[in-house]
Amino acid sequence: MKKVITYGTYDLFHQGHYNLLKRAKELGDYLIVGVTTEHFDEARGKVNVVDSIMKRIENVRSTGFADEIIVEDHQGQKIEDIQKYHVDIFTVGSDWVGTFDYLNQFCQVIYLDRTPNVSSTQIRKNNFKIVDIGIVGTGRIVPRFISEAKYVSGINICCTYNPELDSAAAFANRHDIENFSGDYDEFLERVDAVYIASPNETHYDYTKRALEAGKHVLAEKPIAFTKEESEGLYNYAMTHGLVLMEAVKTAYCPGFQQLLNVAKSGVIGEIKDVEACFTRLAAIDSRERTDADFGGSFLEFGSYTLLPAMKLLGTDFTDVNFKTIYGEDGVDLYTKVELTYPNAMATSKNGVAIKSEGNLVIAGTEGYILAPSPWWLTKRFEVRFEDENKVEFYEPPFQGDGFRYEISEFVLKINGGEKNAYKLTAKEAIAMADITERYMEHRAQNI
Repeated sequence: MKKVITYGTYDLFHQGHYNLLKRAKELGDYLIVGVTTEHFDEARGKVNVVDSIMKRIENVRSTGFADEIIVEDHQGQKIEDIQKYHVDIFTVGSDWVGTFDYLNQFCQVIYLDRTPNVSSTQIRKNNFKIVDIGIVGTGRIVPRFISEAKYVSGINICCTYNPELDSAAAFANRHDIENFSGDYDEFLERVDAVYIASPNETHYDYTKRALEAGKHVLAEKPIAFTKEESEGLYNYAMTHGLVLMEAVKTAYCPGFQQLLNVAKSGVIGEIKDVEACFTRLAAIDSRERTDADFGGSFLEFGSYTLLPAMKLLGTDFTDVNFKTIYGEDGVDLYTKVELTYPNAMATSKNGVAIKSEGNLVIAGTEGYILAPSPWWLTKRFEVRFEDENKVEFYEPPFQGDGFRYEISEFVLKINGGEKNAYKLTAKEAIAMADITERYMEHRAQNI
């Protein structure tokens, strides 16, 4: 008897799951299916499992393909199970190619091709809809988005768009995306939602056209260069029941939310100063270092470094001041933004050719919070007081590189699970667009 084993979450059970189980069964005589527990899913980075484990087990059982169903609840169990059940073949979907090659020393490893259009052929109808999402742009950030999306339930990347059709085709083939297009209107007809990761100057137009086509939008920052444009986009989305999110991933990370809650709890007293720094020595030939109009440090990192001030001090700043160091070609190499509030202040420091310590410091009347670099991923922070022996340490959970949290939030909002949007409100996003507009005016006057 040839024994086959496979594992999965099987959340929001759909045709793709059914087909994979069917093909797994065809590989041998006896199929063992491991269904992950909620705790193990969380530990391995799956951030938004919807169905209970009992429901997921029942969905697997109802296919009739599993001869035996087991529960996976800890790291290393796959090797244990292969040895315990004398397994001949281990198999999973092709989106995990290479991940489980280490199991070849115990049995044969086979990766099965994924099923396209899973959401359009769901076996059962769920209240939680699987979202067909299309990707605009094929730049360096997009592969990270695709890699992180597999840890989020309810999303199916079904199409990619690039105005250069050959680039769209090559990218789709490289990342196993079924459809591609060089025509934006045609692309929009294929999807429920879009992720926009094209050059900065195209974000507004692509976002506006997607919303007008009735699509939900997750767009990289800055989503717009003026306050008026930003207001127009958010107002349109709200009045038409669409989700619009700016991809400032820090806002959606659980550690950053915990940091904000600690700061707002009063443990450091009244917050009087917020200082955030994000610098990176970008490659000399990168867009950030060569595009004087739409590259540079503030447009690259300003949304991150302004975010803590917006969340902790609010949007009613009374004055904004910019100080910038430009390169010979007019590129913004380093920009410091100073915000003044009625009884507080904030500083945003951004650099693409000047390196500084990337801390976030929140100063209060009774203590301060220090989040070291990379604070924008918020893996740890400290609360410090006048008494240097009194320090509180926090190490909140963090998985991957942060993308999965904003993707999960996007899918949750589309399904009506998060209506308040408190993690990054439209008001805060519009306020940051207002500062961006003032920065553009400042740059125009000083170059």
